[in-house]
Amino acid sequence: MPCARVVLYYYRRASGAPDRAQVDRGGGRGTVTGTVSYGVAYERHHIGVTDVALPVSGLAPTLDGLRIGFLTDIHHSAMVPADDVRRAVDLIGAARPDLIVLGGDYVTWGDREYVGPVAELLSPLTAPYGVFAILGNHDDDRDMPAALIAKHIQVLKDARTRLEIRGEGLELAGIRFWTRKATDIARVISRARDTVLLLAHDPRRLDEAAGLDVPAMLSGHTHGGQVVLPGVGAVARRRFPVLAGLASRENTRMFVSRGVGTVYVPIRINCPPEVAIVTLKRNSEI
Repeated sequence: MPCARVVLYYYRRASGAPDRAQVDRGGGRGTVTGTVSYGVAYERHHIGVTDVALPVSGLAPTLDGLRIGFLTDIHHSAMVPADDVRRAVDLIGAARPDLIVLGGDYVTWGDREYVGPVAELLSPLTAPYGVFAILGNHDDDRDMPAALIAKHIQVLKDARTRLEIRGEGLELAGIRFWTRKATDIARVISRARDTVLLLAHDPRRLDEAAGLDVPAMLSGHTHGGQVVLPGVGAVARRRFPVLAGLASRENTRMFVSRGVGTVYVPIRINCPPEVAIVTLKRNSEI
């Protein structure tokens, strides 16, 4: 079973186990196979809603409680069917957020076969203050943004937009995955007059955001690790400031979503997919 071999590989790599016998002993092979079967057949499709409060330094009182629907890492492909995307869109719609952010990686490896279909699947998304998107490392710079724009989704590609909400301004600054230098990010947020919310597919941009004193950030990319083994964790955990949930550095607070889809192998273990409702909160209210 290919996925079982992948999980065994992850286990040996993360735990330092020298050979397969350590995993096989005592019925370990059966345990791994059962876990893999569950991760393939059920967990990767079991999309939930995560409610999280994101503290934002300097947030205007009238923006306290603003709710953002956050949907990222869809990876619509042969491994991530349309029904999963529809489920994620329906969950966001049912929550009725004030605005919606799409965090990138709509398809896998820029596969053009799924670019139009995923944009169509996302087209029912609406919110009072709009639907905004950034690009991930699996998205091309032309076809994917064009498909989203055609569905009235505003794409922020190293760009910023100012929203007027309840008489106050909120600036959404969206950067491409490949925009990494602090000087390039600084150009996107320069002359911002109001609270900046940085939309960066890669949570490793937390360092640059903190250096620029950006108060808040939304990211994806990690899939939460996708395969999280008991007693071992996720192999990818060392590469990122956090794989899922809240993180902070200096004055910057960040939320990282586990996302919706999968990549490389169609499996999630101890890491279910999610859409998130992120509620902005003043620091004094946390």
